[in-house]
Amino acid sequence: MQPNSYPPARRGDQVDDYYGIKVTDPYRWMEDPDAPETTTWVDKQIELTNSYLSDIPMREVFANRLKKLWSYERASAPFEYGNREFFYKNSGLQNHSVLYVIDQPGAEPHVLIDPNTFSEDGTVSMANASISEDGNLVAYGVSASGSDWIEIRVRDIETGADLSDHLKWIKWSAASWKADNSGFYYGRLEEPDSSTAAATSNKVYFHKLGTNQSEDVLIYQPPEKQDWLCSAFETEDQRYLVIQIFTSSSGNNRVYVKDLQTQRFIHLLDKEDAHWSMIDNDGSLFWFHTDLDAPRGRIVSIDVSKSTVEHLELKEVIPQPNDAHTILEYASTVGNRFIVSFSQDVHSKIAEFNLDGTSIREVKLPGIGTAGGFSGRMKDKQTYYSFTSYTQPQTIYRYDIAKGESSVYFAPQIDIDPSQYTSKLVFATSKDGTRIPLFISYRKGLKRNASNPTILYGYGGFAVSLGPAFAAARTMWMDIGGIYAEAILRGGGEYGEEWHLAGTKAQKQNVFDDFIACAELLISDKYTSTPRLAISGGSNGGLLVGACMTQRPALFGACLPAVGVMDMLRFDKFTGGKFWRDDYGSAEASKEEFDFLYAYSPYHNVKESTSYPPTYVETADHDDRVVPAHSFKFSAALQHAQVGTSPCLIRIEKKAGHGSGKPLSMVIQATADKYGFLVKTFKIPTRKLHRLRSAR
Repeated sequence: MQPNSYPPARRGDQVDDYYGIKVTDPYRWMEDPDAPETTTWVDKQIELTNSYLSDIPMREVFANRLKKLWSYERASAPFEYGNREFFYKNSGLQNHSVLYVIDQPGAEPHVLIDPNTFSEDGTVSMANASISEDGNLVAYGVSASGSDWIEIRVRDIETGADLSDHLKWIKWSAASWKADNSGFYYGRLEEPDSSTAAATSNKVYFHKLGTNQSEDVLIYQPPEKQDWLCSAFETEDQRYLVIQIFTSSSGNNRVYVKDLQTQRFIHLLDKEDAHWSMIDNDGSLFWFHTDLDAPRGRIVSIDVSKSTVEHLELKEVIPQPNDAHTILEYASTVGNRFIVSFSQDVHSKIAEFNLDGTSIREVKLPGIGTAGGFSGRMKDKQTYYSFTSYTQPQTIYRYDIAKGESSVYFAPQIDIDPSQYTSKLVFATSKDGTRIPLFISYRKGLKRNASNPTILYGYGGFAVSLGPAFAAARTMWMDIGGIYAEAILRGGGEYGEEWHLAGTKAQKQNVFDDFIACAELLISDKYTSTPRLAISGGSNGGLLVGACMTQRPALFGACLPAVGVMDMLRFDKFTGGKFWRDDYGSAEASKEEFDFLYAYSPYHNVKESTSYPPTYVETADHDDRVVPAHSFKFSAALQHAQVGTSPCLIRIEKKAGHGSGKPLSMVIQATADKYGFLVKTFKIPTRKLHRLRSAR
């Protein structure tokens, strides 16, 4: 494409002074998504991108094949409350999964909440659902257009009718039922001035059923000028109220406990020196998963009746794994024991322990992949878990605790033969010598001749762990000769807190170096070559792609940054950005933090008169998590700077948000368009696409 093909974007004269350094921000005006100038630019970009995509003859073939691939029944593991059993199911091409209930053992399941009825186009979704302990009520969140803001309603499970309760201004919070089922706790923020306004600290309220929200009782509020996100729940024995406080989306947290009998309230864990996740309690003995003095995780007990802020009655129950490549991820108490999830070189291992920490046995899993679930209560004799891998769709298993045996509870029937695909784990070496895991998946029979179209995906942030998981869309990519590679980068949680911290703040460049090392391995080992290598990532992963393509533009054949954080000097001024400072730092905090942010900020490192790879940015016009200004400003800068004919496009979705709650129909079209862009960019020959045509 020629530079004059792009819609004009006015370059303003905004200049900011950071510690004596003048920083230009010519597209500051794009930070208002509703300004006429912004909406005009958005509409013209949508028109341009649609025109470009409409010329791809395989676009419709991709969409049809994706519909067929996704058209299989999917279900969650069941969960029990009272005498009822609940689960989610999607019949195939439903925009959203449906919540079902089984009223009593042996009864047929029936629909409890179908979010597909919330709107005609599927852009209104159910954000979460919390069942009361007696299994008679469900408090569920409703989100419009992918927003993080939800409204909570309550449904009577027996009658299927909604009650009068209706709560607003809730974000990053779910209902947590009081043990006597009289109401629930939840976190509430102040009403914002705009869709991009920075979030305030939330306060914890108790909502009594049948009352107006204005009558809700304030349970806890953070100290003045503290940016805290708070939640509360009661222990199952109804004895304690537990308040959890987070100051960032990935950092350490506080835990406060109130004895509801004696009214004793203690700031139990108030040093914010570790991450604490409560597992369960037996009277005053509380069990926590923590990384305190154990960056790969351990389980400890704390006697809250004997503990004070200054002195904890803490004992280690299950120690940190000795193997540096294994972490203790989480645990549950089921069947009077701990069921503990470990991750060893980014695949699951599950083991059982007595409550005193002595080992019982390892749970035999169906293969090498990712297991999740194992939830329940202390008295339960069985539990359920899910298992998936890059080549196995998510399957649900029932686990008999006494026998230690698994049986298939739900197995999807899918129009894919998993035996036709393979995955392997290799290790790249980063710039500083660190070993970086890289999963590589492809259709069997593929030749390493340096010509295979390849997508390299990564995230690397906020202690988020990636792992083997099935995605139907990837098989379509592999069916046309493509490789899908997933990099396990520092900044994530795959190897514990030290691994996470090694990719934060001043160490963030490690994440980009790790990703570049994986790209170079794919090229040096002849899986692919630069003209056939695309890098992809969303949100923090969009930042990853933006940073790597501005640092090494000649290394990649295509770049796919989605809903990325691209302006690292102003990210904390919008929506929840202030809660990301533990990972990123802040340009206003110090000259040191400004320096490292400015050094890699994708928006600020777009160089004029540079040949960037074909680029396909994705965002939504009102994403209220990573505001669209990040992608708007980055795309405008790219289009202004680009030389040559490689396209720099931005695909802007309307009535969508950051990604959660997006209807399946929208996901399918977006995926088809992305693959279409790559097929056109890589000039994949028509003969490679024959299998998709025959599969229609």
